[in-house]
Amino acid sequence: MALSRRNLISISAAALAAGALAACSDERGGDTADPAPADGTTGAAPADGETTPTGGEAGGLIGIAMPTKSLERWNRDGAHLEGLLKEMGYETSLQYADNKQDQQNNQIQNMINDGAKVVVIASIDGTAMGPILQTAADAGVKVFAYDRLINGTENVDYYATFDNYKVGQLQGQYILDHMDDYKNDDGSINLEPFAGSPDDNNVRYFFGGAWDLLGPEVEKGTFTVPSGKAPADSDGWASIGIQGWASSGAQSEMENRINSFYGDGKKVNIVLSPNDSLALGIQQALEGAGYTPGEDWPLLTGQDADLANVQAMVQGKQTMDVWKDTRMLGEQVAKMVDQLVKGEEVETNDTETYDNGVKVVPSFLIDPVVVTMDNIEEQLVESGFYTAEDIGL
Repeated sequence: MALSRRNLISISAAALAAGALAACSDERGGDTADPAPADGTTGAAPADGETTPTGGEAGGLIGIAMPTKSLERWNRDGAHLEGLLKEMGYETSLQYADNKQDQQNNQIQNMINDGAKVVVIASIDGTAMGPILQTAADAGVKVFAYDRLINGTENVDYYATFDNYKVGQLQGQYILDHMDDYKNDDGSINLEPFAGSPDDNNVRYFFGGAWDLLGPEVEKGTFTVPSGKAPADSDGWASIGIQGWASSGAQSEMENRINSFYGDGKKVNIVLSPNDSLALGIQQALEGAGYTPGEDWPLLTGQDADLANVQAMVQGKQTMDVWKDTRMLGEQVAKMVDQLVKGEEVETNDTETYDNGVKVVPSFLIDPVVVTMDNIEEQLVESGFYTAEDIGL
């Protein structure tokens, strides 16, 4: 039975507050335990060693805690937000945690010790931050949850993200709108759904948005799922989650499904991939199984508009992407941080939806955009996100 968006979010917070899997990743991509900011600043404390209270002029230290350097989007997000805050006159401490929650907590502790006024956190495990955020609150440090809601604590002041449920809705609706182009000769359509990392708070929103549209069609027989990896409802997403959003994990899972359930000429017609890192692994599995771009290549979704995936769209290996212009997210967060530090009213546009199990966190939501070959130049090139040469146009 499909869940409403509001119920989905409420159930998510309650479930996550009860405890989630600790984050781990097989995406090791060269993170250092405590990388320095790009310009060499160290985020040193003010001379008196105390946290400057909010409500004055701009300036001072802002901590930025990102989950990993092994995914392109977090490198972009961290660097962009750091640059914006520096332009506003702030010092920054930008840290990446290699998808290890203990490491991220230690980095945040260092930011607190260094006198940060505000810490912006893209969490790894949004249920495992209660103690460190209590330490932040005790020190007068304000906390922004960046793109991933932090659950089970009152010590989250603001949340900024994209409309993550809508991301899934856009993916699901695109599949429904284009499924007729991928039918087998007998009218059947073979669908294989994937979900993201079980320790990422956003995953159930992505999957729920898509499965609220696709699940009823599976029940009606519009789609068949030969692997059997079709959750009974939106709440069953964890059963098909790929830990750490690992491309290698998605590749292995897709290979297993093809080898086990697609013999005798049976073809995969549609793959619901919630993001680009999984889509890359799925592409590799399809190529390894003999699929070639063209008539027999499945409809494949994605999210984030990572460069490799946009190039794959141009090459016919990925059908659509949901673009979350992270420049807009960074600009909004920088603006909100600056407003808070200056003692101004902090801009939000949602004060009802995001209940983290302890409080409803005031939020700002940004709309995502579908990108296909029909609008790739308009959206990604004309906006300056990529050049035509970057993406192979």
